[in-house]
Amino acid sequence: MKFNQSNIKKAKKYLDKDYCIGVPTETVYGLAANAYSSYAVQKIYRLKKRPKSNPLIVHYSNINDLKKDCLINNNFLKLYKKFSPGPITYILNLTKNSKISKIVTNKENNLAVRFPSHKVLKKLLNMLDYPIAAPSANVSTRLSPVQTSDIKEDFGNKIKYVLEGGKCNVGLESTIIDLRNKPKILRLGGLEVSKIEKVLDKKIIISTNLKKKTIPGQSRVHYSPGIPLRMNVINPNKNEAYILLKKKKKKNNNPNYFYLSKKNDLAEAAKNLYSLLRKIKNKGYEAIAVEKIKNSGIGQTINDRLIRASKF
Repeated sequence: MKFNQSNIKKAKKYLDKDYCIGVPTETVYGLAANAYSSYAVQKIYRLKKRPKSNPLIVHYSNINDLKKDCLINNNFLKLYKKFSPGPITYILNLTKNSKISKIVTNKENNLAVRFPSHKVLKKLLNMLDYPIAAPSANVSTRLSPVQTSDIKEDFGNKIKYVLEGGKCNVGLESTIIDLRNKPKILRLGGLEVSKIEKVLDKKIIISTNLKKKTIPGQSRVHYSPGIPLRMNVINPNKNEAYILLKKKKKKNNNPNYFYLSKKNDLAEAAKNLYSLLRKIKNKGYEAIAVEKIKNSGIGQTINDRLIRASKF
Protein backbone atom coordinates (compact mmCIF):
# COMPACT_ATOMS: atom_id res chain seq x y z
CA MET A 1 0.00 0.00 0.00
CA LYS A 2 1.07 3.62 -0.49
CA PHE A 3 1.80 5.73 2.55
CA ASN A 4 0.83 9.36 2.83
CA GLN A 5 3.65 11.80 3.66
CA SER A 6 1.15 14.35 5.00
CA ASN A 7 -0.04 11.76 7.54
CA ILE A 8 3.53 11.34 8.79
CA LYS A 9 3.81 15.13 9.19
CA LYS A 10 0.52 15.13 11.07
CA ALA A 11 1.85 12.41 13.40
CA LYS A 12 4.94 14.56 14.07
CA LYS A 13 2.78 17.55 15.01
CA TYR A 14 0.88 15.50 17.59
CA LEU A 15 4.07 14.03 19.07
CA ASP A 16 5.68 17.49 19.23
CA LYS A 17 2.71 18.65 21.29
CA ASP A 18 3.16 15.74 23.76
CA TYR A 19 0.19 13.69 22.56
CA CYS A 20 0.19 9.88 22.46
CA ILE A 21 -0.46 8.43 19.02
CA GLY A 22 -0.66 4.99 17.45
CA VAL A 23 2.24 4.08 15.14
CA PRO A 24 2.99 1.06 12.94
CA THR A 25 6.05 -1.13 13.40
CA GLU A 26 7.01 -4.39 11.72
CA THR A 27 6.16 -6.27 14.95
CA VAL A 28 2.94 -4.76 16.34
CA TYR A 29 1.43 -1.29 16.49
CA GLY A 30 2.84 0.93 19.24
CA LEU A 31 1.43 3.67 21.47
CA ALA A 32 4.03 6.39 20.97
CA ALA A 33 5.10 9.51 22.84
CA ASN A 34 8.21 11.67 23.22
CA ALA A 35 10.60 9.60 25.38
CA TYR A 36 12.22 12.79 26.73
CA SER A 37 8.91 14.15 28.03
CA SER A 38 7.61 12.80 31.36
CA TYR A 39 4.33 14.59 30.70
CA ALA A 40 3.85 12.71 27.40
CA VAL A 41 5.06 9.35 28.70
CA GLN A 42 2.66 9.42 31.65
CA LYS A 43 -0.19 9.40 29.12
CA ILE A 44 1.02 6.04 27.77
CA TYR A 45 0.76 4.45 31.20
CA ARG A 46 -2.63 5.98 31.84
CA LEU A 47 -4.12 4.92 28.50
CA LYS A 48 -2.74 1.38 28.69
CA LYS A 49 -3.54 1.00 32.41
CA ARG A 50 0.05 -0.19 32.63
CA PRO A 51 1.83 -0.50 35.99
CA LYS A 52 4.42 2.26 36.45
CA SER A 53 6.90 -0.46 37.44
CA ASN A 54 6.86 -1.83 33.87
CA PRO A 55 9.44 0.07 31.74
CA LEU A 56 8.95 1.04 28.10
CA ILE A 57 10.85 0.25 24.91
CA VAL A 58 12.26 3.33 23.19
CA HIS A 59 12.56 3.51 19.39
CA TYR A 60 15.46 5.25 17.68
CA SER A 61 16.18 6.29 14.12
CA ASN A 62 19.90 5.42 14.15
CA ILE A 63 22.91 4.53 16.28
CA ASN A 64 24.19 8.12 16.47
CA ASP A 65 20.99 9.24 18.19
CA LEU A 66 21.25 6.28 20.56
CA LYS A 67 24.76 7.25 21.68
CA LYS A 68 23.32 10.38 23.33
CA ASP A 69 21.38 8.17 25.75
CA CYS A 70 23.09 4.76 26.00
CA LEU A 71 26.50 3.17 26.40
CA ILE A 72 27.19 0.78 23.54
CA ASN A 73 29.41 -2.31 23.55
CA ASN A 74 30.85 -4.88 21.14
CA ASN A 75 27.98 -7.38 21.46
CA PHE A 76 25.52 -4.61 20.66
CA LEU A 77 27.52 -3.51 17.62
CA LYS A 78 27.64 -7.07 16.24
CA LEU A 79 23.88 -7.54 16.61
CA TYR A 80 23.00 -4.02 15.45
CA LYS A 81 25.02 -4.49 12.27
CA LYS A 82 23.26 -7.78 11.48
CA PHE A 83 19.68 -7.32 12.69
CA SER A 84 18.84 -3.62 13.01
CA PRO A 85 16.57 -2.20 11.92
CA GLY A 86 14.39 -5.17 12.84
CA PRO A 87 12.48 -7.04 15.57
CA ILE A 88 15.18 -7.02 18.26
CA THR A 89 15.34 -4.89 21.42
CA TYR A 90 18.56 -4.30 23.34
CA ILE A 91 18.93 -3.57 27.07
CA LEU A 92 21.80 -1.11 27.52
CA ASN A 93 23.09 1.12 30.32
CA LEU A 94 22.14 4.79 30.21
CA THR A 95 24.68 7.58 29.83
CA LYS A 96 24.99 10.08 32.68
CA ASN A 97 23.59 12.88 30.52
CA SER A 98 20.68 10.96 29.01
CA LYS A 99 17.48 12.97 28.55
CA ILE A 100 15.24 9.87 28.75
CA SER A 101 12.38 10.39 31.20
CA LYS A 102 12.84 8.48 34.47
CA ILE A 103 9.24 7.32 34.10
CA VAL A 104 10.25 5.39 30.96
CA THR A 105 12.89 3.41 32.87
CA ASN A 106 11.13 3.13 36.26
CA LYS A 107 14.18 5.03 37.62
CA GLU A 108 16.50 2.20 36.57
CA ASN A 109 19.87 2.98 34.99
CA ASN A 110 19.17 0.99 31.83
CA LEU A 111 16.99 1.32 28.76
CA ALA A 112 15.27 -1.04 26.31
CA VAL A 113 15.96 0.26 22.79
CA ARG A 114 15.25 -0.80 19.26
CA PHE A 115 15.40 0.37 15.66
CA PRO A 116 12.14 -0.42 13.81
CA SER A 117 12.27 -1.38 10.14
CA HIS A 118 8.75 -0.26 9.18
CA LYS A 119 9.29 2.37 6.50
CA VAL A 120 6.52 4.69 7.75
CA LEU A 121 7.87 4.77 11.31
CA LYS A 122 11.44 5.17 10.03
CA LYS A 123 10.37 8.26 8.09
CA LEU A 124 8.64 9.64 11.17
CA LEU A 125 11.65 9.01 13.44
CA ASN A 126 13.92 10.76 10.95
CA MET A 127 11.77 13.89 11.28
CA LEU A 128 11.87 14.00 15.10
CA ASP A 129 14.40 15.59 17.46
CA TYR A 130 13.79 12.90 20.08
CA PRO A 131 13.27 9.12 20.30
CA ILE A 132 9.81 7.74 21.02
CA ALA A 133 8.67 5.43 23.78
CA ALA A 134 6.27 3.00 22.09
CA PRO A 135 4.95 -0.08 23.89
CA SER A 136 2.23 -2.07 22.14
CA ALA A 137 -0.95 -0.06 21.61
CA ASN A 138 -3.22 -2.22 23.72
CA VAL A 139 -4.74 -2.23 27.20
CA SER A 140 -2.20 -3.88 29.51
CA THR A 141 -2.27 -7.73 29.51
CA ARG A 142 -4.46 -7.86 26.39
CA LEU A 143 -3.71 -8.76 22.76
CA SER A 144 -1.31 -6.52 20.88
CA PRO A 145 -2.70 -4.77 17.78
CA VAL A 146 -1.45 -5.69 14.31
CA GLN A 147 -3.65 -3.26 12.35
CA THR A 148 -5.27 0.12 13.03
CA SER A 149 -8.76 -1.35 13.51
CA ASP A 150 -7.43 -3.29 16.54
CA ILE A 151 -6.40 -0.03 18.22
CA LYS A 152 -9.78 1.56 17.57
CA GLU A 153 -11.45 -1.56 18.96
CA ASP A 154 -9.50 -1.24 22.23
CA PHE A 155 -9.38 2.53 22.71
CA GLY A 156 -12.13 4.09 20.63
CA ASN A 157 -11.48 7.85 20.47
CA LYS A 158 -9.12 7.96 23.47
CA ILE A 159 -6.07 8.13 21.21
CA LYS A 160 -5.66 11.42 19.37
CA TYR A 161 -4.26 9.98 16.14
CA VAL A 162 -3.27 6.63 14.61
CA LEU A 163 -0.72 6.62 11.79
CA GLU A 164 -1.76 4.06 9.17
CA GLY A 165 0.89 1.57 8.14
CA GLY A 166 -0.98 -1.53 6.98
CA LYS A 167 -0.90 -4.89 8.72
CA CYS A 168 2.29 -5.69 10.65
CA ASN A 169 4.64 -8.10 8.87
CA VAL A 170 5.99 -9.96 11.91
CA GLY A 171 2.89 -9.91 14.10
CA LEU A 172 4.68 -10.68 17.39
CA GLU A 173 6.68 -8.35 19.64
CA SER A 174 10.46 -7.97 19.38
CA THR A 175 13.00 -10.30 20.96
CA ILE A 176 14.61 -8.63 24.00
CA ILE A 177 18.27 -9.27 24.80
CA ASP A 178 20.09 -7.89 27.83
CA LEU A 179 23.57 -6.77 26.78
CA ARG A 180 24.71 -5.06 29.98
CA ASN A 181 26.86 -8.01 31.01
CA LYS A 182 26.71 -11.57 29.72
CA PRO A 183 24.07 -11.62 26.93
CA LYS A 184 20.72 -12.97 28.09
CA ILE A 185 17.36 -13.30 26.34
CA LEU A 186 14.64 -11.69 28.46
CA ARG A 187 11.74 -12.03 26.02
CA LEU A 188 11.25 -14.35 23.08
CA GLY A 189 10.09 -12.48 20.02
CA GLY A 190 10.15 -11.95 16.28
CA LEU A 191 13.87 -12.74 15.89
CA GLU A 192 14.87 -16.36 16.50
CA VAL A 193 17.36 -16.95 19.31
CA SER A 194 19.45 -19.31 17.16
CA LYS A 195 20.21 -16.46 14.74
CA ILE A 196 21.42 -14.27 17.60
CA GLU A 197 23.58 -17.10 18.94
CA LYS A 198 25.15 -17.56 15.51
CA VAL A 199 26.23 -13.91 15.33
CA LEU A 200 27.60 -13.80 18.89
CA ASP A 201 29.06 -17.30 18.46
CA LYS A 202 27.84 -18.48 21.85
CA LYS A 203 24.93 -20.18 23.58
CA ILE A 204 22.66 -17.60 25.19
CA ILE A 205 20.68 -18.08 28.39
CA ILE A 206 16.93 -17.58 28.06
CA SER A 207 15.51 -16.00 31.23
CA THR A 208 11.97 -14.84 30.54
CA ASN A 209 10.40 -14.97 34.02
CA LEU A 210 12.45 -12.69 36.25
CA LYS A 211 10.85 -11.83 39.60
CA LYS A 212 11.83 -8.17 39.37
CA LYS A 213 10.31 -6.57 36.26
CA THR A 214 13.13 -4.21 35.29
CA ILE A 215 12.49 -4.58 31.57
CA PRO A 216 9.34 -4.71 29.36
CA GLY A 217 7.34 -7.79 28.38
CA GLN A 218 7.84 -10.05 31.38
CA SER A 219 4.37 -10.06 32.93
CA ARG A 220 3.13 -13.55 33.77
CA VAL A 221 -0.30 -12.75 32.32
CA HIS A 222 -0.04 -11.09 28.94
CA TYR A 223 -1.24 -11.22 25.33
CA SER A 224 -4.64 -12.49 26.49
CA PRO A 225 -7.77 -12.52 24.31
CA GLY A 226 -9.81 -12.20 27.51
CA ILE A 227 -11.20 -15.75 27.52
CA PRO A 228 -9.71 -19.05 28.80
CA LEU A 229 -7.17 -20.73 26.53
CA ARG A 230 -5.83 -24.32 26.62
CA MET A 231 -2.67 -25.51 24.85
CA ASN A 232 -1.52 -28.83 23.35
CA VAL A 233 -5.11 -30.01 22.83
CA ILE A 234 -5.84 -33.07 20.67
CA ASN A 235 -9.61 -33.26 21.21
CA PRO A 236 -11.28 -29.89 21.82
CA ASN A 237 -14.48 -29.52 23.78
CA LYS A 238 -17.69 -29.15 21.79
CA ASN A 239 -18.07 -25.39 22.27
CA GLU A 240 -14.39 -24.40 22.17
CA ALA A 241 -12.83 -22.61 19.24
CA TYR A 242 -10.04 -24.90 18.07
CA ILE A 243 -6.86 -23.40 16.58
CA LEU A 244 -4.70 -25.54 14.30
CA LEU A 245 -1.52 -24.68 12.47
CA LYS A 246 -3.03 -25.68 9.11
CA LYS A 247 -5.95 -27.57 7.61
CA LYS A 248 -5.19 -31.27 7.30
CA LYS A 249 -5.45 -33.08 3.95
CA LYS A 250 -8.76 -34.53 5.05
CA LYS A 251 -11.17 -31.61 4.80
CA ASN A 252 -12.72 -30.48 8.05
CA ASN A 253 -15.45 -27.90 7.72
CA ASN A 254 -16.20 -27.67 11.43
CA PRO A 255 -17.06 -23.97 12.02
CA ASN A 256 -15.25 -24.13 15.37
CA TYR A 257 -11.92 -24.86 13.65
CA PHE A 258 -9.54 -22.00 12.85
CA TYR A 259 -6.20 -22.12 11.01
CA LEU A 260 -3.03 -20.08 11.52
CA SER A 261 -1.36 -20.86 8.20
CA LYS A 262 -2.21 -21.97 4.69
CA LYS A 263 1.24 -23.47 4.09
CA ASN A 264 2.13 -25.03 7.46
CA ASP A 265 4.50 -22.09 7.96
CA LEU A 266 5.38 -20.94 11.50
CA ALA A 267 6.29 -17.39 10.39
CA GLU A 268 2.86 -17.05 8.76
CA ALA A 269 1.29 -18.51 11.91
CA ALA A 270 3.08 -15.94 14.06
CA LYS A 271 1.87 -13.11 11.83
CA ASN A 272 -1.74 -14.33 12.11
CA LEU A 273 -1.82 -15.34 15.78
CA TYR A 274 -3.14 -12.16 17.42
CA SER A 275 -5.62 -11.45 14.62
CA LEU A 276 -7.04 -14.95 14.92
CA LEU A 277 -7.33 -14.81 18.72
CA ARG A 278 -9.10 -11.45 18.42
CA LYS A 279 -11.43 -12.79 15.70
CA ILE A 280 -12.41 -15.78 17.86
CA LYS A 281 -13.14 -13.55 20.87
CA ASN A 282 -15.26 -11.22 18.71
CA LYS A 283 -17.25 -14.17 17.35
CA GLY A 284 -18.50 -14.77 20.89
CA TYR A 285 -16.59 -17.94 21.82
CA GLU A 286 -16.08 -18.38 25.55
CA ALA A 287 -12.98 -20.61 25.38
CA ILE A 288 -10.11 -21.49 23.04
CA ALA A 289 -8.17 -24.73 22.53
CA VAL A 290 -4.90 -24.83 20.56
CA GLU A 291 -3.23 -27.87 19.05
CA LYS A 292 0.42 -28.56 19.90
CA ILE A 293 2.70 -26.08 18.11
CA LYS A 294 6.25 -27.15 17.29
CA ASN A 295 8.50 -25.51 19.88
CA SER A 296 11.38 -24.46 17.64
CA GLY A 297 12.34 -21.26 15.82
CA ILE A 298 9.50 -18.74 15.86
CA GLY A 299 7.32 -21.54 17.27
CA GLN A 300 9.07 -20.89 20.60
CA THR A 301 7.72 -17.35 20.57
CA ILE A 302 4.21 -18.50 19.58
CA ASN A 303 4.20 -20.93 22.52
CA ASP A 304 5.51 -18.25 24.88
CA ARG A 305 2.60 -15.98 23.93
CA LEU A 306 0.07 -18.81 24.27
CA ILE A 307 1.41 -19.76 27.72
CA ARG A 308 1.01 -16.17 28.95
CA ALA A 309 -2.43 -15.90 27.35
CA SER A 310 -3.48 -19.13 29.08
CA LYS A 311 -2.85 -17.59 32.54
CA PHE A 312 -6.09 -15.62 32.11
